[in-house]
Amino acid sequence: MINQQYPHSSLQSSQQKTKTEVTENVVNLYLEAVRSNIDPASIASLFSKSVDFYIPGNTEDVPWVGRRKGRVGVTNFIRDLRTKIEPIDFSVRSTLVDDEQAVALGSLKSRVNDTGQIIESEFAIEFEVRNGLIVRYRLYEDSFAVAQAVNVN
Repeated sequence: MINQQYPHSSLQSSQQKTKTEVTENVVNLYLEAVRSNIDPASIASLFSKSVDFYIPGNTEDVPWVGRRKGRVGVTNFIRDLRTKIEPIDFSVRSTLVDDEQAVALGSLKSRVNDTGQIIESEFAIEFEVRNGLIVRYRLYEDSFAVAQAVNVN
């Protein structure tokens, strides 16, 4: 189980760890937090105050996608997502890390609370980590399938 407060200071001050190791640690903390029921503000503490956070998609139909600003935006994203969908599976197949860049590849399965429809999609999450914090975040998924599951008419 992950602590509610993440050890950023130890990640930032460690001169023994390479940037790749720090990036890998931060990404793994994030992925572990996504799989658990950690407080949204605690998850958001993994992000910089000025994070560039974006999930492409139809923001009119899917309220949790789009651009978010700062930790407050990340916190609101997590809260919104948790009220709109029920996670069924979130599996990471591989994580590729190089210096301050990382990509996590995997699949997800969720139930949309309003429609009961199931979303199944492979995903790629792009991270950039500086000074032990996520400064850039992109989640790429099957946005068409997500919009269809949200808007059953």
